[in-house]
Amino acid sequence: MTDTALDWLTARPIAHRGLHDRARGIIENSSSAFAAAIAHDYAIECDLQISGDGEAMVFHDVRLDRLTGQTGRVDQLSAEHLGQIVLTGSTDKPQTLEQMLDQVDDRVPLVIELKSHWDGSERLATRACQVLAGYRGRAALMSFDPVAVAACLKFVPDLPRGGVAGMFKAVNWPRLSAEQRAALQTGAAMDKSNPDFMSYSVEALDAPVAERFRATGKPVICWTVRDKATAQRALKLCDQITFEGFRA
Repeated sequence: MTDTALDWLTARPIAHRGLHDRARGIIENSSSAFAAAIAHDYAIECDLQISGDGEAMVFHDVRLDRLTGQTGRVDQLSAEHLGQIVLTGSTDKPQTLEQMLDQVDDRVPLVIELKSHWDGSERLATRACQVLAGYRGRAALMSFDPVAVAACLKFVPDLPRGGVAGMFKAVNWPRLSAEQRAALQTGAAMDKSNPDFMSYSVEALDAPVAERFRATGKPVICWTVRDKATAQRALKLCDQITFEGFRA
């Protein structure tokens, strides 16, 4: 089913935002979560946001509020400032992409999501590609935003790039127009970026768009699986799961 050039992408379950466990002080997208994933030989999924000074930061949210004791937007602060903020419930602090790559050092594969403000900007893709161009480990970039995926092809054409997709319901995507959501839902928008793989939500794995992509023979992964029963069902329709909350 899969493209053998990307066998490493689907060889092991992928720990969503690292192997995090807040009850144990291991916060998502933190160095501790990545260390835990490495210790259990899981691939790592993580997220990037752009800092105010153009650095690729390993952080999921647009704002600091949920994950730190501070408020404000990530893209309004420098990388140095962000690197001094403690993640709530731990002693870890946000890393730059470069710092995270130094930590992982190809001990496990990386699946890195470029978060998007849906404004046509290529700043984050540009910086992520600059950093990854010097990395000799197994890594892929992906995004919901076809603009970001296409930018990866432009900046580092040999780097595996993937699309991320779900059901694109209006309540979850208020910034996008009905036309944009429809183009993403059908895959028409992502087709133009020619992704090497796709990551679908578990709810979308049996949708026609996922079936159509599976027929290409390119790898299909999914997100986010939270129990073993769902994992068993998902693996009938995809090549690997992205999981959290249990040991896959």
